[in-house]
Amino acid sequence: MKIVVVSDTHMPRMNKKLPERLLKELKTASAIIHAGDWTKLSVYESLAAFAPTYGVAGNNDGSDIVRRFGLRKVLEFEGSRIGVVHGHGASKRLGTESHALEAFKGVQLNALIYGHSHIPVHKRIGEMLVFNPGSPTDKRRQALYSFGLLDITGGSLVAKHIFYDDKT
Repeated sequence: MKIVVVSDTHMPRMNKKLPERLLKELKTASAIIHAGDWTKLSVYESLAAFAPTYGVAGNNDGSDIVRRFGLRKVLEFEGSRIGVVHGHGASKRLGTESHALEAFKGVQLNALIYGHSHIPVHKRIGEMLVFNPGSPTDKRRQALYSFGLLDITGGSLVAKHIFYDDKT
């Protein structure tokens, strides 16, 4: 099962359309996860045209998106439990990743997906995958735009980033 993972699209301010590199992967996606900061429901509609789309709201999303998606959720695909949260609300004491981990304290997960920082992260904490896809449209201080792919096969969950330099 191929899952495309995005966050922080900030559309239409940061881009008027989904980048071509992202569209290429969406065409063969089984599902899509968005970790917040869609900014417009039209982003959901664009993604949902390709595959079932799940996500959470971020700090730049309006009340319509918060009502539709909520602020955190646990998804299950082929026996893998995936926690999704944007990660905003972090205090100076807690960074974005720590805040995302705290949102699922005591919850058994195979993977945690978060956004907010626009910084790609791919690591393991114990057995749990911790993954931030970065942003496909707003790289901020990163060298490249990015999103992620999750492959779930036979209970095994493998993630990777797709990096590119042109958001058109």
